[in-house]
Amino acid sequence: MKKDFETRFTGWAFILAAALLWFGWALSPHHIGEYIVSSDFTEIGKNVWYWIWMYRIHIFGWVTMGISMFALMSIISSKPYRVVIVPGAGMVIVGTFTLAIANAYFYNFGAWGVGQTAGMSAVEVIEFMDNILFTNQYVTCFIRFGRIFSGVGLVLLGFAFIKWRIVSTWLGWFTTLIGLAAMVIILSIPDNYEIYKPLFHLKAIWLLMMGVTLLRQGVHLSKSEA
Repeated sequence: MKKDFETRFTGWAFILAAALLWFGWALSPHHIGEYIVSSDFTEIGKNVWYWIWMYRIHIFGWVTMGISMFALMSIISSKPYRVVIVPGAGMVIVGTFTLAIANAYFYNFGAWGVGQTAGMSAVEVIEFMDNILFTNQYVTCFIRFGRIFSGVGLVLLGFAFIKWRIVSTWLGWFTTLIGLAAMVIILSIPDNYEIYKPLFHLKAIWLLMMGVTLLRQGVHLSKSEA
C-alpha cells in the first residue's frame, strides 16, 4: 500500500473539490438549468453578489476536481496501470474543465444579464434572449458532453480500480456505475435538468469517498512491470 504525502495531498484535494462543488451549489440562492432563461435574471437580481460568490465557489470546485485528478494520475500512472489510468483520468479532466467553462459562462452571463435587462420591457427582454440563443445552445451542449466525457473517463478508472485493486473494490464499482449512468442517461434522454441533477450529487459523493479512502487506506500498487 502506498500511503504518504502524495496520497494525503490527493485525498484532501478530492475532499476539497467535493466541498466546494456541493456547498457552492447548495448555498446558492438560485440555480440555472440547462440554459439561461429570462426568469433567471429576475431571481439572480434579488441577491446578485451573494449568488456571484456562491457560483465562484462552485466553479473552483470543478477546478479543484481537475487538480485532484491530475494528482491521482501522477501517483498511479506507472506500468501496467497507465494504459487505462491515463486515458481514464484524461477524459475526466477534459469533461471537468468543459463543465467549468460552461459554468463560467452561466456565471458571467447570469450576473451581466441582471444589469442588461434591468428596466427592459417584456418585448425587449425577449429580443435580448433571442440574441444570446445561439451561445445558450452551445453551452447546453458543453454541459451535456462535459458530463458524457467525464462518464467515459469514470468507466475507465473504475475498470482500472477493479482490475488492479488500486482502491477498495466497492469504490471501483461505484466509479464504474456512475460513469455508465452519466453516459446512458444523458445520451438516451433529451435535455432534462431534473433527471440529470442526481448525477451531480453522485459525483460529489464519489469525490468525497475517493478522498476519504485515499486518506485512510492510500492506494494499492503492485510491483511495476519493466
